[in-house]
Amino acid sequence: MAIVQCVPNFSEGRDLEKVEKIVSPLRGKEGVKLLNYEPDPNYNRLVVTVIGEPEKVKNAVLEAIGVAMDVIDMNVHEGQHSRFGATDVCPFIPIKGMTMDDAVQIAKELGQEVSKKYNIPVFLYEKAASKPERENLATVRKGEYEGLDKKFEDPNWSPDFGEAKKHPTAGAIAIGARRPLIAYNINLDTQDINIASNIAKTIRHSSGGYRFIKAGPVEIPERKITQVTMNLTDYTKTSMYRAFEAVKMEARRYGVNVTGSEVVGLCPMEALIDVASYYLGLENFDLGKVLETSLME
Repeated sequence: MAIVQCVPNFSEGRDLEKVEKIVSPLRGKEGVKLLNYEPDPNYNRLVVTVIGEPEKVKNAVLEAIGVAMDVIDMNVHEGQHSRFGATDVCPFIPIKGMTMDDAVQIAKELGQEVSKKYNIPVFLYEKAASKPERENLATVRKGEYEGLDKKFEDPNWSPDFGEAKKHPTAGAIAIGARRPLIAYNINLDTQDINIASNIAKTIRHSSGGYRFIKAGPVEIPERKITQVTMNLTDYTKTSMYRAFEAVKMEARRYGVNVTGSEVVGLCPMEALIDVASYYLGLENFDLGKVLETSLME
């Protein structure tokens, strides 16, 4: 049986009643399993992870996108995370019995259905991108919701599906296919957002840093801290521990300490084993030496 993972991100992390409405279509569906959902009030964002049979996952996510369109008004939305739509991004990740090309196909099918059913313009990104300049999500989302009208004036930024016109409350959506990534945030004991920004700029690939790190700064005012927020797009090439140590090293130049970190959504066991091997100096340690791995065989 083919299994796909989908990680839609919705622009709502504060109103828990709306959050429950959005995830409701992903519950109790045959062939679909809701693995995790995490609303974040500072980011004002909801990250959801579902897994299951490709067609059934696609249909459930389509329904959730419709709910998000109904309950989220991007004209009044604000938060720490970049966004340009009520359902901001929706990637498919091939897990078992399917190829990346299969994931691309399902992303295109969903994009077509979203534009037709909800009149939301759709951009394809990452492995599903129709043009090289649309592979990078940050490029697709540049200008955010407030810049969509201007973006659509440029013929080069016509959506892949739908009209070159933002939905009046739901904006636009990026749908794609990609490898598993890790959403990883590192806490700094400073409220100076410029320090977090400088560190993020140093380590991210687009500014000359690590090839598989995308990074930016975020304020968490109620905790009196800032974060370097990251996507590790290939944890087998740029590991969690390398990102963590790089941020610690850069923070020292500003007299700032790293006080902790967090994973948003789900994280592959292989990535955590890599971290354990590094910090504990383990030799020849792999998944085969994890007790729970043997129990699942």
